[in-house]
Amino acid sequence: MDSRQSNATQLGAEGQGGEAFPDAFREAILLVLDETFEQVHGLMLDKGTSFFETLATITSDEASTRISSHCAPLSAQVDHTRYYIDILIELVRTGQHPETDWDASWAVAEVTDAEWQALISSLRTSYQQLREIAGAFDRWDANSIAGAFAMVGHSLYHLGEIRQGLGVLRG
Repeated sequence: MDSRQSNATQLGAEGQGGEAFPDAFREAILLVLDETFEQVHGLMLDKGTSFFETLATITSDEASTRISSHCAPLSAQVDHTRYYIDILIELVRTGQHPETDWDASWAVAEVTDAEWQALISSLRTSYQQLREIAGAFDRWDANSIAGAFAMVGHSLYHLGEIRQGLGVLRG
């Protein structure tokens, strides 16, 4: 059994241990968030390919480079991901869908070394706030579960875009 099967089996077994659904879901979403952003546990990503592990390898010059005339630079992918998380946080905190400016979420382009590090730090802060909310959240209904799936899917999509962009840039 490879590590992905082992971890998936372990997660399934833990969820079957008599935990109430909200507790099991909370534990699962926190594990998936950790793998998406911090460190690979073997659920879905290859070793060393989480969001922050990937971003740590990118220079500000790479982050500023447009992959093509139809693709955003990696810096914009990062800021857009942060923006989406911030919108979700506001929705959970207030119960109201905040006004959005999706075009502005793609506005970041060229960044200096300091700006690139600040952008990564901003994403980390938003991610940590999201983890805190998910860890304390106790109203897991169909809408909140769908929102959690959407947030993970959206983040993984942009992680994939960043990793594909790196492949092109480093060709």
